[in-house]
Amino acid sequence: MLSFARLFEGMGAIMYKETRHILRDPRTLFLMLLVPSAQLTIFGYAINMDVQHIPTAIYDLDGRESSKDLIDAFVNSGYFDIKHVAYSDEDLFREVVRGHVSVALKIPPDYTDRVLLGQPVQVQVLIDGSNSTVAMQALNVSSSIALRESITSLARSLGVAASPLVEARARVLFNPDMRTANFMVPGLVGVILQLVTMLLTAFSIVREKENGTLEQLMVTPVSRLGLIVGKLVPYGVVGIIETISVIIVMRVLFQVPVAGSLLLLGGFTLIFLCTTLGLGLLISTVARNQMEALQVAFLVILPSILLSGFIFPQENMPYPIYVIGQFVPVTYFIRILRGIILRDAGFIDLWQNGAILIVMGFVVLMLATLRFSKRMA
Repeated sequence: MLSFARLFEGMGAIMYKETRHILRDPRTLFLMLLVPSAQLTIFGYAINMDVQHIPTAIYDLDGRESSKDLIDAFVNSGYFDIKHVAYSDEDLFREVVRGHVSVALKIPPDYTDRVLLGQPVQVQVLIDGSNSTVAMQALNVSSSIALRESITSLARSLGVAASPLVEARARVLFNPDMRTANFMVPGLVGVILQLVTMLLTAFSIVREKENGTLEQLMVTPVSRLGLIVGKLVPYGVVGIIETISVIIVMRVLFQVPVAGSLLLLGGFTLIFLCTTLGLGLLISTVARNQMEALQVAFLVILPSILLSGFIFPQENMPYPIYVIGQFVPVTYFIRILRGIILRDAGFIDLWQNGAILIVMGFVVLMLATLRFSKRMA
């Protein structure tokens, strides 16, 4: 019992010192309280893949009722906004080249005649493919409109009801409005939480090395484990405060409902915090100053954003890149966040992700502690 107590000797004093340092450092307080919420707000609004109101140009060579009905179908879909009316092929094409519009619609002069006769008619739709997300949405919606207009015209010429024989009645679960915020913001919570807690921990210890106070702590009657835990625990509390703040911003500002258990989310968050704190400690053993700490941190930040499934589906990645993404801790925390927040997933549904996080956190903390202890030796 005595030997166990010696392992954590002086931990309380280090925790008290680190807590006072956080409270007395305005830069750290700013980073802790305002930056996570500001980042979530900015990125939450900036990253929006809900493609609507695509600027569109129209070149109507027919000008009769049927062509106007087709144009109305495009406008009423909510995806296309008429920004320009062209009067020549060159004018229509130039608007796309200039970037003023993303879609250009050309209706042939015999459109109405062919529709009334039930004959095939080609409507040219030029789509700017430089933005693949907008282009794909425009292509899908324009094809759907053309199919619906074809069914309506054919049914009208045959004198039957304009209803398709086969109708797929899809039901979207968990995000019925298919809002980007509901998908992106929970992922942002995980990325921002890792970023801030990891950098806070790394910068704190590196700053101690720069100021020479870390060497002073080594000669005090404080055990190595007590020193490490004493420095990490206050930043763990900071991480908990950050999590609460960004969850509140997510719920109030972006109207993303939390379908699952907040208690379960808190438990998994504590596991994830152990990993991020370990990463910060590991970075501090490599970096000699705060600039180096930031550079090393980017080696963790970039894979966390690009390979974790935060923005891009991991299933679409080349297999070697997919494998690398499975070694990124935030990959599993994002799955947990989206599972609890969006799908009301329980412990049974998510325990495997939690178990992997526990293993990763243990490995990272052990590596960081051993390397930190070696640097202290």
